[in-house]
Amino acid sequence: MPRNKKSVLRGSLLVVAAAGLLGSTVTGAAEADPPPRSPLQRSLDRLVAEEKYPAALAWTHKDGRTTSLVAGSSRVNRKAPVPHDGQVRAGSNTKTFTGVVVLQLVAEGRVALDAPVERYLPGLVHGKGIDARKITVRHLLQHTSGLPNYTEHIGLDHFERVQHRFFHPHDLLAAALAHPAKFAPGAKWGYSNTNYLLAGLIIERVTGRPVQEEITERVISKARLRHTYWPRPGDQSIRGPHPHGYALARLDDDRVVDATEMDPSWGGAAGQLISTPSDLARFTRALLDGKLLPPEQLAEMRRTVDAPVLPGWRYGLGVVSIPLSCGGVYWGHGGDIDGYETRGGATDDGRSVGLAVTALPGTFGGDEEKAALAVMDAVDTAFCE
Repeated sequence: MPRNKKSVLRGSLLVVAAAGLLGSTVTGAAEADPPPRSPLQRSLDRLVAEEKYPAALAWTHKDGRTTSLVAGSSRVNRKAPVPHDGQVRAGSNTKTFTGVVVLQLVAEGRVALDAPVERYLPGLVHGKGIDARKITVRHLLQHTSGLPNYTEHIGLDHFERVQHRFFHPHDLLAAALAHPAKFAPGAKWGYSNTNYLLAGLIIERVTGRPVQEEITERVISKARLRHTYWPRPGDQSIRGPHPHGYALARLDDDRVVDATEMDPSWGGAAGQLISTPSDLARFTRALLDGKLLPPEQLAEMRRTVDAPVLPGWRYGLGVVSIPLSCGGVYWGHGGDIDGYETRGGATDDGRSVGLAVTALPGTFGGDEEKAALAVMDAVDTAFCE
């Protein structure tokens, strides 16, 4: 869930690179030479050693083979094994889950993609330059609404102040709508978590049920994701085996804090889920294979507009198309939330990848942009090696 960060964040990390923590255990005679590391394992090792992420986890499925790899340490202050395919905060990957539910409701005739938001949330969305009669459901899912981004206005630049604070969705909406629209609906693409906050409210208004219940029943259970869940109100922990995540205490300082336990309520329908690299990859696989949406709605989800994040990126309705160095594209989303960054997805030819690191780029110093691109390079390696 991107928010405004300084381009370079200062700090340092004592990199833990014990052989037992950098991938699978090697068996055999003690004097035997270890087998060569795979390109993906080397990419994960570089994320730890060069880009200063405490830990990196990857899961892949290609050509009928499944691989789980790790690098680094679960804790920065001691050598702690990284759990293979451990649970992490999934951040904005949640948006794809939310988008799937909205499109299921479209298939059921209960929501119209090109209907105005005002139809479903009368009187709720208003402000300077903001007209809910001109913003459609499609605009929300595609990030073309022009709505201000609430995560820029709730104090996330000082993480310690909000780490254990509960946010109600309507408080988040009020924080956004206190600011003017960024552009006219449909004029261009602009990422805003407020879009998916509203998509979640539409789900609740139409179904009469909490958004987390609808996502759990309609997506998580249907896709048989055994390690993905929406934290209950007040649940600040991560249930299963997991690496610790780390964040800057505030963006104008270099002090790092353990962000593993936090109240994720500010994420909501835009970023609250907890998952694993394998579950996130399996979710996208199930989506592309037509197990979650009828063909017409899946086609709508894959209708994209240019998303000027990186060259070639295009955004659909809660899903991103990203080019691969070996040709073609993969579909996914990715998520950034204090303590964790997740990337990956699936291709139409059957490949699936999930990858996570345990801090946002630049948390422990170095070049933030370079560190972010290194994660994307590792994902590309996972698909293309």
